[in-house]
Amino acid sequence: MAKTYCGIDIGTYHVKVVIAKPAENPDAPMQILGTGTAVSKGMRHGYIIDTKEATKSVNEALARAQTAAKVKVRSARVALGGVGLDEIKSTGDITLTPSGGIVTEREVERVIKESEKRAASKLVNRSIIHTIPLEFRVDGAKVFGKPDGLQGTKLAVDTLLITQLAQHYEELTEAVEEAGVEVEGVMASPLAASMVILSKPQRTAGVVLANIGAETLSIMVFDNDIPVSVKVFPTGSSDITNTIALSFQIPLTEAEQMKRGAVTGSDITPHKMNVIVSTRLKDMFTLINAHLKTIGRHRLLPAGIVITGGGSGLASASDIAKMILKLPSQIGQIGNMPRASSVDATWAVAYGLCRWAYMEDISDGGHTIGEVIRHAADSVKNAMRSLLP
Repeated sequence: MAKTYCGIDIGTYHVKVVIAKPAENPDAPMQILGTGTAVSKGMRHGYIIDTKEATKSVNEALARAQTAAKVKVRSARVALGGVGLDEIKSTGDITLTPSGGIVTEREVERVIKESEKRAASKLVNRSIIHTIPLEFRVDGAKVFGKPDGLQGTKLAVDTLLITQLAQHYEELTEAVEEAGVEVEGVMASPLAASMVILSKPQRTAGVVLANIGAETLSIMVFDNDIPVSVKVFPTGSSDITNTIALSFQIPLTEAEQMKRGAVTGSDITPHKMNVIVSTRLKDMFTLINAHLKTIGRHRLLPAGIVITGGGSGLASASDIAKMILKLPSQIGQIGNMPRASSVDATWAVAYGLCRWAYMEDISDGGHTIGEVIRHAADSVKNAMRSLLP
């Protein structure tokens, strides 16, 4: 029987588990054997506030996925999201004397480690989950592609360190392991989603993936097929529900239904509703626009914005994004899934984790799929590499 892979996405409102197996062709979508979901307990803004409650939710979602897939899950990949996720830019340089002036894989590892060391002062209470080399230079000249084999006296690198509050990292791992599942690796949620939502041409041209969750808005920016920025804002679609409830003095359950366009027999006109939803969505895309300005990518992403997450279902989301960002805009879909599939883009993180695990297996630790992400943990279990397809 083919090896199966499991991805666990612990969100503020739902825990989602996907169990999948590879297709015969590595480029084809993986076959989903089973999915499971449960209401998240013990979560706030994407991080755990009660590990025992979170473990119960993970157990429940896992049980459903295992029943559907008829397999027992012993290990899984887990997504890390929430407001604790952030980025640090760093740089490192080394002399090439020890290797006789030739760039080898060992020198590449050394210079990347050096960039992590230099960021140490900014890493108090934080764990690095991914180290992404953005640009290599040999003797000051930019390297296009990989630096291996080049000659010179000095190798430098600019890196993007994706970090998480160490406490959140530990609590998330603990919640899953308490459910009897070994955590094989941890990936930032926006990165996991990008593996199945974005195409290589989109990532290469330049694109921003925006996930509108319940309590968080997370974005990941790609350029030249490399993740160049990640950001999480403490706002989400539940803020829109709260605004509707307060504005019209109605219960939250009714506000949620109205937000999604349900007819509730209320005398509140659709126009009044749309004004509120549009205003809050404009606020969200304005935050994204401001971030794109700070990283020098404002109006410079030809593949535009791809919107996913629970809030992407709001009628005007794509149009408002286009208007605010002045970029092409579309709602994200999981690539190449059969039309009859019940798995929509809200499952992208859990499914993307399965894809990551599989890509890592078939790459055999080499550089065949364009290795761009490394893990900084010391333990063998976590010293994994993550590869974009």
